[in-house]
Amino acid sequence: MKIYSIPKTVKAIIFDIDSTLYTNPAYAFEQVDCQVRHFAKLRGISVEEARKMVSDYRKKFAEEHNGSKVSLGNTLLSFGVPISQSVEWRRQLLEPAEFLSRDEKLINELNLLSKKYKLICVTNNPVLPARKTLDALGVSDFFPDIIGLDTCFKSKPAKEPFMLAVEKCGCKTEDCLAVGDRYDMDIALPLELGMGGILVAGVEDVYNLHTSLDSNR
Repeated sequence: MKIYSIPKTVKAIIFDIDSTLYTNPAYAFEQVDCQVRHFAKLRGISVEEARKMVSDYRKKFAEEHNGSKVSLGNTLLSFGVPISQSVEWRRQLLEPAEFLSRDEKLINELNLLSKKYKLICVTNNPVLPARKTLDALGVSDFFPDIIGLDTCFKSKPAKEPFMLAVEKCGCKTEDCLAVGDRYDMDIALPLELGMGGILVAGVEDVYNLHTSLDSNR
């Protein structure tokens, strides 16, 4: 866990979902690769060619943007796949229950956090697979709202999903804390917007989030 900033008054926590609220390398890989395989099939190219296209684009993007990462949605967009099409692919292809299961430690932690803060998710997946993910983990009830790829049709680190989350929580930007596993996608922009930010290595860091918040007061 790396704490970049914690607001003096935290009223809302904006969580990323994938590789933040669970740690499952197999599912993290499959989420990307199932779309790359589908892209390859539609383009009539080999899976290896498609994987190389994605890898090469991301490498070039990082070189041209001071090492920053780019989302798969924006990568596919550069290949002529609209965000709306990415949304449909993810709705059809992602089945988190095949990889994830109920997490009692996470449930207990979110129960503690929900008593003090408003909780909301901002994800680069559409709302349907995101909700399925929360259902599989047993934590869906803690997140009445999900800001997904099909909410704003903008992929993080776009400003719109984060600002909509702030609006949904009914608080000021400076009273929000962003929590996620990727600095470029989940943390950098919230910090620029005046929010707090905590980078986690996976759900193991989330299990102790309330302790970190309490100790920084």
